[in-house]
Amino acid sequence: MSKIGVHSFVWSAGSSRAELEKALNSTHALGYKLIEFSYLDPTQVDIKWLAGRIDELGLDVAVSMGLPPEGDITSDDASIVARGEAILDQAVAMVRDIGGSKLAGILSSAHGKQETTLTRRGWDTSVQTLAKVADRAAAAGVTLNIEIVNRFESNMLNTAAQGLAYIHDTGSSNIFLHLDTFHMNIEEADVGLAIRNAADKIGYVHIGESHRGYLGTGSVDFTGIFDALAAIGWNDYVTFESFSTAIVDKDLSLKTAIWRNLWEDNTALARHAHKFIDLGLETARLKADLVKTPHLPSL
Repeated sequence: MSKIGVHSFVWSAGSSRAELEKALNSTHALGYKLIEFSYLDPTQVDIKWLAGRIDELGLDVAVSMGLPPEGDITSDDASIVARGEAILDQAVAMVRDIGGSKLAGILSSAHGKQETTLTRRGWDTSVQTLAKVADRAAAAGVTLNIEIVNRFESNMLNTAAQGLAYIHDTGSSNIFLHLDTFHMNIEEADVGLAIRNAADKIGYVHIGESHRGYLGTGSVDFTGIFDALAAIGWNDYVTFESFSTAIVDKDLSLKTAIWRNLWEDNTALARHAHKFIDLGLETARLKADLVKTPHLPSL
């Protein structure tokens, strides 16, 4: 069986105990093995309770986030960089406390459309800052997975190749790539080749359609993507991410421009996604076996 996760925003954008319980139970009921949460405020969520419920259901958990403008670690303002570093440290602690091992998302800069080009100084400041956070995260058993997103959500890391250069500059062994098919479909010359080229440094994968709705109903070449994942021997999680105006997180929905209602029935959506991903990965593995195994005549 494939290791398949689902983003909690498929179920709810809220963080009340009832909403979190619904997301956890729905994830478990459909056979997903991991639930991903956008950053949860420990002052608003009972982290100990949440960790207990995740464990009781036998789920793995990941957390994603994007740095706010007031915590942009590419800033020339040292106080803003320090605030971003503190936000990242707090997120690492939260991941650890709910029993997770992956912090993903836009960790290297502010999340959102920028109006200026990133400077070399900004790059270097980000690299140095995240390297320090990564060292402390390693001690907490948490990896940092920097999401490669499209040009309208970051002016820093838009391709896997840029992400590899960033990781190289940090010198850290605890920073990996968070690849997302929605963003790669926009920015990469060839998504499959990009996955193959980045194989050793991929830490987390998001599966999303070009319009963020039902998988297979947009322009993403999922056959090529599943083939590439099989080719590199990917055996970690792929997590389904989808957004619709049916479920709205005000901040994230504005930043990611969720204007259309692409689905109403989230259970049907998630059931379809699980089948789609599972079959896609299985088919890719079967194809890989066929091209590697010689079928000789019997003697």
